[in-house]
Amino acid sequence: MTPESLEPVGIASGRASIGAARIGISGWRYVPWRSVFYPKGLPQRRELEYVSGRMNSVEINGSFYALQTPASYVRWAAEVPDDFLFSVKGGRYISHILRLKNAEKALPNFFASGVLALGPKLGPVLWQVPPNLAYDRGTIDAFLGALPRTTTAAVEFARGHDARMEGRSWLKTDANRPIRYALEVRHPSFECEDFVELARHHDVAIVVSDSAGRFPQMFEVTSSEMYVRLHGAEELYVSGYPEELLQTWAARVHGWRTGESTDGRPRDVYVYCDNDAKVRAPFDAMRLAEIVAELAGPLERSG
Repeated sequence: MTPESLEPVGIASGRASIGAARIGISGWRYVPWRSVFYPKGLPQRRELEYVSGRMNSVEINGSFYALQTPASYVRWAAEVPDDFLFSVKGGRYISHILRLKNAEKALPNFFASGVLALGPKLGPVLWQVPPNLAYDRGTIDAFLGALPRTTTAAVEFARGHDARMEGRSWLKTDANRPIRYALEVRHPSFECEDFVELARHHDVAIVVSDSAGRFPQMFEVTSSEMYVRLHGAEELYVSGYPEELLQTWAARVHGWRTGESTDGRPRDVYVYCDNDAKVRAPFDAMRLAEIVAELAGPLERSG
């Protein structure tokens, strides 16, 4: 449970009949989206603002490819409404190069890079492991156990950064908040009860990954949040989601939000459409959000 000294993120269980639904896209800066999703002539610098007027969350994926700067995080936070949340994707240097090992400096560098500058708009941190990384309990246990669990702890953790971050680090927080984590796995060996129990022990969400059958799809509830990534119904990163599939996913989101499909405990749900290649992601995200809102309407009005 969240200690009373922490400022809660989302809707706390026990005080609401339904959890929050955060539905958005993975990244927002895609050239093919211009004049299709983004209006013709919209300046690139206003694309995030445009997205935030139509969705309530975005998954930052530039942080996967390289450490971002505090100035970027500050700017992004300023461009969206107060009730908007960002999920942040952890760096591939940690997950794909170091393969979650020997990250004693890389992890503090990540947290020092400006993630905490998002302030109250910081949502979960996503870690995605590569398809050729098999499940090893010791590795996963050590990595998840090393992650700071509050923003105050993350500040102290980030002070362990190396010399590369001197002069470009962000080492402060405006409040002590919990930091939530999600892990997306891509090797079939993770489909075992031992991994599920380990994720539950660390209170980390196992990502429900829809990948046209390419990667494991696990629906186990292991955290106080659910985290979903929709990569394409039939072709990875390309296919859109037809109405019937969006209805199916909306029903799942509703079940998790209310607890009806799990243990009766309402959970916040994060869903990100990552089928960006054919400009399907933003339209699928907006339609999914509409259906979820329709299903939840009576409960949200009464709550």
